[in-house]
Amino acid sequence: MLAKYITVGAIAAFIALASRAFADNVHALDSESFDSVIGNKPTLVEFYAPWCGHCKNLAPIYEELGDAFSHKKDEVLIAKVDADEHRTLGSRYGVEGFPTLKWFPNGINSDPEDYSGGRDLDSLASFVTKKSGVRSSIKKAVISQVEVVTDATFESKVTNSKKNVLVEFYAPWCGYCQGLAPTYEKVGHDFAKEKDVIIAKIDATVETASASKYGVSSYPTIKYFAADGTVVEYEGDRDEQDFIDFINKRAGTQRAAGGRLSHKAGRIAKLDLLAKKFAQASSGDKKAVSEEGIKVASKLQDKNASAKHYVRVFEKAAASPHFVASESARLAKLSESGTLNADKADDFSIRQNILAAFVVEEVKPDKEEL
Repeated sequence: MLAKYITVGAIAAFIALASRAFADNVHALDSESFDSVIGNKPTLVEFYAPWCGHCKNLAPIYEELGDAFSHKKDEVLIAKVDADEHRTLGSRYGVEGFPTLKWFPNGINSDPEDYSGGRDLDSLASFVTKKSGVRSSIKKAVISQVEVVTDATFESKVTNSKKNVLVEFYAPWCGYCQGLAPTYEKVGHDFAKEKDVIIAKIDATVETASASKYGVSSYPTIKYFAADGTVVEYEGDRDEQDFIDFINKRAGTQRAAGGRLSHKAGRIAKLDLLAKKFAQASSGDKKAVSEEGIKVASKLQDKNASAKHYVRVFEKAAASPHFVASESARLAKLSESGTLNADKADDFSIRQNILAAFVVEEVKPDKEEL
């Protein structure tokens, strides 16, 4: 009977131990499990010693790294070996100090590469992603694009800034202010690329001088300080698009939700008419319309930088009937790649908008009623 209880207890202990092992997203390997667990999978292995101070400092970061790639365990592994206990493994891979991190690009079937980068989470995750092609699940903290102003900085950052500034006067305890906060942050990101637009906020319960000067008596109060010195109270709805429409109208910007440029950005009405004329012209007339478009666009280049894009499209489209479609597809693919910096993304948006002016939608005839 005693043996039965001992057996049951041993099984329970084994199950508990196994559960902890499977729950741990950093695979703890030893001499017996190393080859079988890694196999031919790309793997990052930390060879450590329990008494090593640097290893102890790395431990929580390495655990986070394991969590960051736990959704792709079938494609990449994060593992560790107590090389002080399992010295044969350490000797097998030339480990002489702790911690030593090695990358096995094709599991045990490949020669390992020493990792010599930073020991912060971002550096480690970037290394694994670069080597394996697997993206981590790390969500980077979003940097706020809402400028915080105070009584001391109000003049320099708002009234004397020569910029268009939307300012929210808020109170930390105000429920409406708390509800507005996520939307206001989005608006800040939407206009982050605009050098002449600032989205700002000020704690009116602390910075009372500014609040009093501008007659703030309730929260949130939102005021628009234009670059020309005029001040207007914002009285519209408080959805993201409402703020975007208000600022675009006042500041002359052309932003859309998400920070991208609107579909109207870069378009020039006079050239749009010629682009439409070109698109509708017969193949024999396109060259003449193209030359007219280039002539008009060239005269506008000093006043509007977008005109140069019209010139290029008129030239290329006249030479190749497929240019507009192929170039639109190319720019769309690059724009969706996520590799463009802010300025290049704006440039591509403008070019895509202008290409759209050269496309005339076919009007489908109404179906005859039976």
